[in-house]
Amino acid sequence: MRIRASRSVSLLAGVAVSAAGLAASSGCGSQKAAESGTDALADRARQVAAAWDGSPAAAEWRAGYHPVGEVVQLPRGGLQGQADKQAYEDQNFILRGELPDPGPKDSQVTWPGGNPLTRPLVGADESYKTLASTHNNKKPHLTVTGAKRGEMTLVTSRGPATVPAWLFTLHGYASPLKQAAVIPSKPPRPPIRPARGIPGYPLNRLVQIAADGRSVTVVALHGACDGGSAVDVLETHGSVVLSASTKDHKDSGNCTKQAKMQQVTVKLDRPVGDRVLLDARTGQPVPYKGLRGLSASGS
Repeated sequence: MRIRASRSVSLLAGVAVSAAGLAASSGCGSQKAAESGTDALADRARQVAAAWDGSPAAAEWRAGYHPVGEVVQLPRGGLQGQADKQAYEDQNFILRGELPDPGPKDSQVTWPGGNPLTRPLVGADESYKTLASTHNNKKPHLTVTGAKRGEMTLVTSRGPATVPAWLFTLHGYASPLKQAAVIPSKPPRPPIRPARGIPGYPLNRLVQIAADGRSVTVVALHGACDGGSAVDVLETHGSVVLSASTKDHKDSGNCTKQAKMQQVTVKLDRPVGDRVLLDARTGQPVPYKGLRGLSASGS
């Protein structure tokens, strides 16, 4: 295993953690405990890879529809101005038009050269509700004037896929905002249980897989009394296991019960391809959430 964290970005976000979690976390433990935890994490990564490689769970994951890219695509050229960007971040939308009927219950996700997959569809009204959690016309907002059925291309665990989508017309924009209308497949039951007794935190989220597949960007957590996050990677023929740890452990009586978020990009020896991207601690695929709701404070 080798650390291949090519860059990291601190994020303006704090996550409260339990006292037990902090006691086990890297920020406030002893150096000896940290080294022991690193060895245990390396062993754990090998166990996770061995459990997943060639397993029914891995086959089920590869056969499913699991987005690892944005299911919402902004109008061509992006949003206009800071007010619209803030409205999108706040999910503040106003509906000024009619939304179409739900339409068919199912449709197909297609991959170039691969077998299509039939999945349930989300109606326009339900799709709109996931975009718009607030409706305050006294604050910066985006106005939806209508929607129609269409399709979009997004990145999945099986590569780029074409999926049915709702195309929402926004006031003041020539092209629509697109949102995938397909319900993702349920993740398979992991063939290994979560780890216990290993200091540190699970990975918070997958942010991005590079276009060439040779790097992945994740959000990791670390404590208030350490030097930040590091991510080790164990690559096998069937999986990419990521193990988050912390750097420069410091003993201090001033540690707060808070975990900090840090964006870390990890380089790989070869493209991810259809290998399963796994978290060593949970033994599960790293959940994709993107960076919506988090803002970078520096690099």
